[in-house]
Amino acid sequence: MNWGYFFLLMLSFYFTTQVLQNSVHVTVAGTVGTWWYSPEDANSCCSSAIIGSTIRTLTTSFGTICFGSLIVALVQATRAVVQAMRSEDNSILLCIADCILSCIQGLVEYFNKWAYVYVGIYGYHYLKAGKAVMELFHNRGWDAIIADDLVSNALFMISLVVGLVSGGIGYGFTSNPPAGWFPQLSYNDVWVGFFLGFIVGLVLCSILMSVIGSAVNTVIVCFAEGPAEFQRNHPRLSEKMRAAWLQAYPGCL
Repeated sequence: MNWGYFFLLMLSFYFTTQVLQNSVHVTVAGTVGTWWYSPEDANSCCSSAIIGSTIRTLTTSFGTICFGSLIVALVQATRAVVQAMRSEDNSILLCIADCILSCIQGLVEYFNKWAYVYVGIYGYHYLKAGKAVMELFHNRGWDAIIADDLVSNALFMISLVVGLVSGGIGYGFTSNPPAGWFPQLSYNDVWVGFFLGFIVGLVLCSILMSVIGSAVNTVIVCFAEGPAEFQRNHPRLSEKMRAAWLQAYPGCL
C-alpha cells in the first residue's frame, strides 16, 4: 500500500466530514444564542436567527470552521494510517503511537465542541473562541461539570436503538418480501437487508441527534455566561433549569 496516498484519502474524507458536522454545530449555536439573548429574532422556523446564523457559518466563520476541522482531520487521518500499519505489523511502537493519537484526538474534539459554540454566537476566530469559553468555565468553576457531560452518550444510545429498529424492518422486509420483488433470496441476503437498514437508520438519526447535542452544548455555555438574560427572556424555563441544575450540582450557582 502507498501510505502517502492512503493518508491523503483519509484526510480528505475526515476533513469533509468534520466541516459538515462543525458547520451544523456552528449554525445551531448561533440560532440558540440568538434565542437566548434576543428571542424576538428566533420566533419561527424561518426566523432571522436561523437565516443569519447559516449565512455567517458559510461566509465569515467558514475559515474558522475549516481550520479547526483540519486539525482534527490530520489527527484522525494519521491515526487511520497507524491502525492500518498495525494490521500488518502490530509492534509496540505503533501501539503507543495509536494510543497517543487517540488521546490527542479526544482532546481536540473536546476543545472544538465548546469553541465552536462561541464561534456561532459571537463569530470569534478559532483560538480566541476556545480560550474564551474555557476561561468562562474555569471562572465559573464548572471544569468538572462539563467533563461529566453524558448527553452525547444518551444521544448515541437513541441513534443505536433507531438503527436496530431500522435494521429489524429491513430484515423483516427482505425475509418476507412482496410477491415477485426479491426472488430466490438466500440467508445471507436477508442479513444484508438488516445491515443496510441499520446503517441508514443510524446515520439519519445521528444527524438529527447532532443538532440536539449542539443545542444542549450552546445552552450550557449561555447558562454559564448569561443566566440573567435567560431569567429575563424565558423566566419559566430559567426556573426549571436552575432547579434541575442545583439538584444535579448543588452549590454550583
